[in-house]
Amino acid sequence: MSGKYLAATDQNFQVEILDSDKVALVDFWATWCGPCMMLGPVIEELAGDYAGKAVIAKLNVDENPKTAAQFGIRSIPTMLIFKNGQVVDQLVGAVPKNQIAKKIDDQIG
Repeated sequence: MSGKYLAATDQNFQVEILDSDKVALVDFWATWCGPCMMLGPVIEELAGDYAGKAVIAKLNVDENPKTAAQFGIRSIPTMLIFKNGQVVDQLVGAVPKNQIAKKIDDQIG
């Protein structure tokens, strides 16, 4: 099931991700990144799967350099998992959906 992921930005990151009471997965990506494009549909599926249970977001690093720099994003795609405003896990590269889901499930507990 596909859902609508949150478009994270420098402006809404604090409120939507760091202050959220839910676990959040943020996919740091860019339009010129091939593996990021392959990951796009997976992120949409996860947004549907976790609707109401976790925040699934994408952040375009070209449009939101402040947040990307804040979390030391050097290669994309990088996915960070946040819980209670802290980074608790990280995945780099086009990782299979089941691996991403397991990381989210581990944090939801």
